[in-house]
Amino acid sequence: MTFTIATCQPSASADPRVNGAEVRRMLRESAAAGARLAHFPEGQLSGYAKEQVADWADVDWAVVRDELEQVAALAGELGIWVVLGSAHPLSPPHLPHNSIYVVSDEGKPVDRYDKRFCSHTEITRFYSPGSEPVVFDVDGFRFGMALCIEINFPELFADYERLGVDCLLVSAYPVDAIFATKARAHAAINNYWLSLSVPAQSTHLFRSGLIGPDGEVIAEAGDRAGLVVATLDRDDPALHVALDLARPWRAVARAGDIYDSRRVDDERSRVRSAF
Repeated sequence: MTFTIATCQPSASADPRVNGAEVRRMLRESAAAGARLAHFPEGQLSGYAKEQVADWADVDWAVVRDELEQVAALAGELGIWVVLGSAHPLSPPHLPHNSIYVVSDEGKPVDRYDKRFCSHTEITRFYSPGSEPVVFDVDGFRFGMALCIEINFPELFADYERLGVDCLLVSAYPVDAIFATKARAHAAINNYWLSLSVPAQSTHLFRSGLIGPDGEVIAEAGDRAGLVVATLDRDDPALHVALDLARPWRAVARAGDIYDSRRVDDERSRVRSAF
């Protein structure tokens, strides 16, 4: 069984109209390439706090909503799923969520992930934190979502493995190159695909792309705004060890029963201060 995904690397701006047009352009390109889902970076529609947005009072939320609705309508027209980063406004005086919207191939918003682990600046000036993981299923594949600085919290990635995701969609606006290494490590440790979407402004650090369940980069975008289309293939012989052997074995190991039944009552085991 296979699934085709487009990992997008658009230019980001402070203008939601410009951002929306860029998202729709890449959405058309993704659909034309046969992708079933298009994945976009953190804050792509609204603009990301600190980078494009200095104060939420400067954001025209009516414009943001209109652009989101246009993206959703196009998704329904093209028959493609969209996973899109944007700030999600709350009722005043509460700060927005830093979110990822999930829009179905029928053009309907079906779920939203709200960033749970925010930076100090984010949590004090820009965002209200979310509280739970989010998964959704498309064509027999399960997807989860994470945002940027959450790359530093391995428990979040392990939790998604326990929730049975096949692919984790990580949207980011990174500040260092080690981010990509961490993403590859999470994919390899948890044996799932990981789509990493960042804006074109971040290509001096690394590029957007798809990482396999073995931690190897399957495909990546270029140095400019663009996208890469790649396939999740459960029957790929190169992924047999990661998907068919390592992942189920690690689940058994984490459960611990195989070790509990083999623990021994031995003096040489109990005494750790002797050779």
